[in-house]
Amino acid sequence: MCTAATYQTKDFYFGRTLDYDFSYGEEIVVTPRHFPFLFRNTGKRESHYAMIGTAHMEDGYPLYYDAVNEKGLGMAGLNFVGNAHYCEEAAGKDNVASFELIPWILCQCATVREAGQLLEKINITDTPFNKKLPPAQLHWMIAGRDGCLTLESVKTGLCMYENPVGVLTNNPPFEAQMFQLNNYMHLSPEDPQNHFSDRLSLGAYSRGMGAMGLPGDLSSQSRFVRAAFTKMNSRSGDSESESISQFFHILGSVDQQRGCCNVGDGRYEITIYTSCCNADRGIYYYTTYENHQITGVDMHKEDLDGGSIVRYPMVREQQIQIQN
Repeated sequence: MCTAATYQTKDFYFGRTLDYDFSYGEEIVVTPRHFPFLFRNTGKRESHYAMIGTAHMEDGYPLYYDAVNEKGLGMAGLNFVGNAHYCEEAAGKDNVASFELIPWILCQCATVREAGQLLEKINITDTPFNKKLPPAQLHWMIAGRDGCLTLESVKTGLCMYENPVGVLTNNPPFEAQMFQLNNYMHLSPEDPQNHFSDRLSLGAYSRGMGAMGLPGDLSSQSRFVRAAFTKMNSRSGDSESESISQFFHILGSVDQQRGCCNVGDGRYEITIYTSCCNADRGIYYYTTYENHQITGVDMHKEDLDGGSIVRYPMVREQQIQIQN
């Protein structure tokens, strides 16, 4: 399972957690402007916006989990098992396989508005990447300075939703996730007031009691509520260090620890990595389960006019700074 979020200070930030029980060996991947993307049904694109993100490389192709392009538009795919439904190719539509949707959008869209216009013509197909990699059941969050969208391809069709909280997890579908926030409208970062009875002298006995009732379990609906509350009430300075620190704290509120979510056969779901990209500056920061030291890759330090992908293996070993 996963959680994606946005954050705005002086700059715009976009990132996510990847929660799963094993890794595909994902890397930080910079795709320059002239890497040839061969899309299965819409042809080859030899010139496009550059992008950076986390991807699994397969046969020289970046299968992006999340990415941000040089214009500041970000997109992430999150598990949507049991609800995602892809289609066969359809005439009169832009037929795009689910695995190529992130680069297809980020190649040619600079804003959420442009992405929304492009998506009006799309048909997400069930085309597998290859025999070893069938289509993953996903939905997507697309975000930039001009807004945030959730995209879901379900049996009733393709659904696009404005996402006013800038948060997405997994199931249920986004409309149901948003509706559940009604159950938590009483939560507050302020001390609670006594509404129980005016005949009883009740008062707060601890800091933080305004958030009593905030769910703490690892289910995707509870993570959505917790991440939304944390993000919507977050405050930080607008420097780069303060902003990225706060972003990692926001997503840290939904971290999954090994041992707490047993998926069978001695395997446990964990937060494999957490990302935070400064979308305005093209710097992709991340931590991993074993290494909470923040590592960064700046896409603009690469040759973005080139044609070859640049790959950085994730730093997974714990980095500890001994102070004495």
